[in-house]
Amino acid sequence: MLDPREADKVVGGIDPAVQAELAHASAQGLVARGRQEGPADPELIQRLVSLVENEGLETLAQLWAHAPAQSLPGALWRVYALREWVRRDPRTVAERYKLGEQRQSVARVVAGAVDAPGPAEMLQLADAVLSGLFTGELDVALARAAAFARILSTGSALDADWLDGSDRRQAAAVTRRAESLLTTAEALDRAAALWRQGKLE
Repeated sequence: MLDPREADKVVGGIDPAVQAELAHASAQGLVARGRQEGPADPELIQRLVSLVENEGLETLAQLWAHAPAQSLPGALWRVYALREWVRRDPRTVAERYKLGEQRQSVARVVAGAVDAPGPAEMLQLADAVLSGLFTGELDVALARAAAFARILSTGSALDADWLDGSDRRQAAAVTRRAESLLTTAEALDRAAALWRQGKLE
């Protein structure tokens, strides 16, 4: 559903240089706006968190999906896409999170989920992680998103192992999701490190 391979299929008719400029300008403007008015304006933060519902995933994909992973628009795309998966399928996300958190105890602490989170708690966590981009330290928010993705990657891999005996096709799809989530986690960790160095553009 939100696999980077699928994001690559989004067709754009914009010149790549213009597209890159738009991606960076829009990402920087979005973060700057949220950070400027952040905690003083919770309504604005909620609008920024709900950007996909208001603008559509395809709009964000056209803006940011092709941006390098180690860029601000690339990082924003990954966090918004992760939240959208949680929003669309909170039950599956909660199940895989529960599987993954048993193997990823450090990531669990960084992500900040409550004990035994259900679908509602997954939605709250996804919103909290995303709102942190606008109300807290951006590198911390990116690290939380990375930890969240890492736990889901582990949980997805475990789920794929269990499915392998009964539904190989589904197991292969879940394995690809696990690999994609791990790639996302690594990209977000690198983006957090670049932000701390003042190099995330």
